[in-house]
Amino acid sequence: MQPKQKINFDKSRSLGYNQNMKYKYIVLGAGRQGVAIAYDLAKFCQAGPVILADHDLKLARTGAARVNKLVKPGISRAVKADAGNPAALKKLFAGADCVVSAVPYHYNYGVARAAVEAGANFCDLGGNTDVVMKELSLHRQARAKGITIVPDTGLMPGMGNTLAAYFINKLDKVDEIHMRCGGLPQKPRGPLNYKLVFSVEGLINEYFGEAYIVRNGKVAKVPTFDGLETIEFPQPVGRCEAFVTSGGTSTAPWTFAGKVKEYDYKTVRYPGHHQKIKTMLELGFFDQVPLDVKGQKVIPRRLSHALITRAIDFPKDKDLIVLRVTALGKLNGKKVEAKIDIIDFQDDRTGFTAMERTTGFPAAIVAHHLVQGLAPKGAVPLEKSIDPVLFIKDFKKRGIQFRETVRNM
Repeated sequence: MQPKQKINFDKSRSLGYNQNMKYKYIVLGAGRQGVAIAYDLAKFCQAGPVILADHDLKLARTGAARVNKLVKPGISRAVKADAGNPAALKKLFAGADCVVSAVPYHYNYGVARAAVEAGANFCDLGGNTDVVMKELSLHRQARAKGITIVPDTGLMPGMGNTLAAYFINKLDKVDEIHMRCGGLPQKPRGPLNYKLVFSVEGLINEYFGEAYIVRNGKVAKVPTFDGLETIEFPQPVGRCEAFVTSGGTSTAPWTFAGKVKEYDYKTVRYPGHHQKIKTMLELGFFDQVPLDVKGQKVIPRRLSHALITRAIDFPKDKDLIVLRVTALGKLNGKKVEAKIDIIDFQDDRTGFTAMERTTGFPAAIVAHHLVQGLAPKGAVPLEKSIDPVLFIKDFKKRGIQFRETVRNM
């Protein structure tokens, strides 16, 4: 199947931009990824200032102080904000060049709408395709305001889809794109051979429901926990397992259907994790319908959130991430396998985990591209908005292991 067309990215504004310009960023959510985003914005993205906003003002102040210590005094400051109060958010966002949302996915439509009303560019960490589709419905309003809304700008969904767009543009023909990604403890331990590397709410959301892929050139739905496979990474990671989870492909199947025959994403875990979580799924631990337990209404998923957090929140255990994007196609008339491997480890100097770095830093890069005017106006899917060549150039500045290979088949 020959691709119908490449994705055209306007690079004209990427040259000669004012390096002395300072941009006002607001990061909503002062949790793990939010502080990493604020740090990267302050260090690499012409920030002045970075506002770190959270409903927990103490948490926001702690995060801002950390950024100030790592980058420079006064670059970040904390404010109190309620992600569920759009009217107050509109006031907070007024005058900002870009808002980055690091709050749970279900807030993102309301936050994006507040950003549009305030006339601020916006990106988020996403994670739920239904919410993303609602955000993209703001296209007309965002374009009228002269701003850009880009959901799903973290690791997965996020960077993996940007790298897929890179291969689709680089190769003469692409038949298949396969993405495999996972955040893992450097030393696995029970009960799940896993540790929390982002919110348990986001984790369980990925494990539940259906996933969208491209199969035979068309968008298709597949159940989560389908397609279990074995995959090998360089040491110290070694042999892992990968399986379907939801949200990772985001809007990309609709963008790339007809351009590629196959497009899929699977989450990477250490061996044994799949079977344990699948058993919990089948037993109903992640159901959202209230269950009567001796006269008390209990929502199984909420209870599971609490139990899993207690069981696998190992804050002192170091983590790592793996991301592999593989493209099968043709280049210069020859069949090739093109691959990008990213492996990152917790950074002892800054204290940021691998997941914080590889989720937060890509979101910050997107925010920086938005304030520079490097993306089309409106509410635009990530894979259509961010030039992957420019993204990779910026990502490499962060000092994270990035290896690209192309081999003849």
